[in-house]
Amino acid sequence: MPLLKPRLGGSTVFYDDGPPNAGKPIIESFEQIDELEVPDVMGYKGFDEVRKAINILYREKGEEIPIIGVVMSPFSLPVMQMGFDRYFDLMYEDREKFWELMEVNKQFCTEWANSQLEAGATAICYFDPVSSPTIVPRETFLETGYKVAKDTISNINGAVATHLASGRSMPILEDLQDTGAAALGVSAMEDLAELKDRCRGKTSLLGNLNAIEMRHWTAEQTENKVREAIQKAGDGGGYILSDNHGEMVWDVSHETLLSITNAVKKYGNYPLEK
Repeated sequence: MPLLKPRLGGSTVFYDDGPPNAGKPIIESFEQIDELEVPDVMGYKGFDEVRKAINILYREKGEEIPIIGVVMSPFSLPVMQMGFDRYFDLMYEDREKFWELMEVNKQFCTEWANSQLEAGATAICYFDPVSSPTIVPRETFLETGYKVAKDTISNINGAVATHLASGRSMPILEDLQDTGAAALGVSAMEDLAELKDRCRGKTSLLGNLNAIEMRHWTAEQTENKVREAIQKAGDGGGYILSDNHGEMVWDVSHETLLSITNAVKKYGNYPLEK
């Protein structure tokens, strides 16, 4: 998704055995941030195709099944715009330019999120892995990503689920709730029961099956993992079972995915089995 003038836009790398990824970073120096322009989300074919897909889903099943749009948070997007190394240099060494970049990214993020909601999305997944204490300390997050999230989420015209893409959330759990997120995507590296206790009645949970390990699960293991997750987090509602990263590993078999579905139907009906 280009955030420079169209002739300087980014690229996408496609793979046969996995999801696409961002190509070469488009920002090679801090000075280039001054040249940034917010793209018109209504003026690019790629954006149009996403909205078209959302609208088709909405027309077919939108009143029955939730449709989740997605944005990369303004705070995490620079990893693709600049690369990790330059972005960390920017974050720690030049806060003035950092905030200049955040302003551009916030405008893009909110416009893109709201256009998906207008197309029929039920809610928006706000991917924000850099905010996780797995990547930055809480003190840094409170000075940066927390403020960005609070401002951005308040301008999105629908429910938002913050997802740390398998990063840990426990040390900043209350901070994430304070940003206005209605749900949190949580990591398989943390205890789901403890997360449920701290989020009960405040924020819904999304997760936290380990999609890397899932590649090797037997049918029995799959059923047990699903049952365990539901027992830990399903009580009282406010739980959406999912993988813990936000994208399914290509090597996970269709049989395993069907086993997950069947296990949810078996164990995910209320009242839950104790």
